[in-house]
Amino acid sequence: MDAAGSQVVDECAQYAGQFQSGIVITQGGNLLCSKIIHLISNNQVKSQVSTVLDECEKMMYKSVAFPAIGTGKARQSPAKVADEMMDAIVEFARKKSVQHLQTIKIIIFQQNMFKDFYESMKKRQDSDLSTTDSWFSMIKSFFWSKKQSPEKKKAITLEKKVYLVTFQICGESQENVDAAESWIKNLISKEQYDTTITNELIESFGERQIAALADLQRRKLVTIELAPPQVTISGISRDVCFVSVEVHTMIKKMKDAEDEQSKAEVLYNLVEWRYLGSNDAFVAFDKLTNMQLEDAKIAKKPYLNVKINTRNYHVDLNTLQAHDDQGKTINIQRVPKNEGKL
Repeated sequence: MDAAGSQVVDECAQYAGQFQSGIVITQGGNLLCSKIIHLISNNQVKSQVSTVLDECEKMMYKSVAFPAIGTGKARQSPAKVADEMMDAIVEFARKKSVQHLQTIKIIIFQQNMFKDFYESMKKRQDSDLSTTDSWFSMIKSFFWSKKQSPEKKKAITLEKKVYLVTFQICGESQENVDAAESWIKNLISKEQYDTTITNELIESFGERQIAALADLQRRKLVTIELAPPQVTISGISRDVCFVSVEVHTMIKKMKDAEDEQSKAEVLYNLVEWRYLGSNDAFVAFDKLTNMQLEDAKIAKKPYLNVKINTRNYHVDLNTLQAHDDQGKTINIQRVPKNEGKL
């Protein structure tokens, strides 16, 4: 509601108590859609999705986008929600009376939920759904276009130069020698520690991440074994802790980049920012720059720095012009893709 703006909040207040059908439809406000359908929260996900789809067809909307209903504050199981949403869509798609609604989108930002929805889609793809193939080709592109888990990689123990230390123990008796040996081993074991980090993104570690792990192993008294989706770190306790933090930081950067790319993909389906090219034709910005421009507009920022053909430009979001440090000016434009659609 914060993103939609005060206009939508006021409109909802105006319709308070008028939820006879379980839904209220308002204008899109600041969101990139023409209408917003508001639902009364309950655990009947399938019923709610069916109600929305029927309403969209009745109102002759061409497209609709759903979040993963009930997986937020309602804390419903993502797997259960995925199955119920897909069941509702399948039943709706089988209706011969459907004429207007052409596209159904399910928007998922939480990476951990993607598998549940993917599996639910896969079950239906593998079943006999010949009457709904065209519908699922529209829906599944939002799931299958995601990067699939790469083939499982073999375990890698990074090369490590080992420095051997030899203890020679002399004593008045074998008992004293054994006691000294036990004391030394106990002292060493207290300084030794190992930990294993498990994360699906470790499957995607490439040359850059492996090189970073090798560098950490050279600089610290640790041994690192990479066995996707796990990294095992062994060695001196303080160094193991240090390397563990670094690995978690690597994973977070990958997750942030993946989330940003996912958001950029979704936004690119809604609005496209373009700049005037050399042949007087407008050219689309790359998806990440497209998202940055749209975020800046929503935040009502007056300016944003971007790159156009490797050159730095200062974009005035009020005049829709971009200026470089040589005084060159390029016109830009913002083109909504879903005007007239829900």
